[in-house]
Amino acid sequence: MQRMTDEQLRMIFAASCIEAAARRKGISPTEMYRRMARIGMIEEYILPYYDLLHTQSREYITDTTLETLHNWEVAGKTMKGDKL
Repeated sequence: MQRMTDEQLRMIFAASCIEAAARRKGISPTEMYRRMARIGMIEEYILPYYDLLHTQSREYITDTTLETLHNWEVAGKTMKGDKL
């Protein structure tokens, strides 16, 4: 059996965060991905904090992911850190 690389594990984790947040909000994972990608949340929050986040409960991760999404969207953050 092949072992997954660290990058593969991180991508699987990011996908699970997207799916859990989408399920909680009642939207499709595709729509949740679009929202997160628009503000750079995957590259600037989920992946950089993988080591910390993946040790937490699914409920905590979903709560903090949605809180961060909301805060960044309200602030008008974009992938480059600029305002929308």
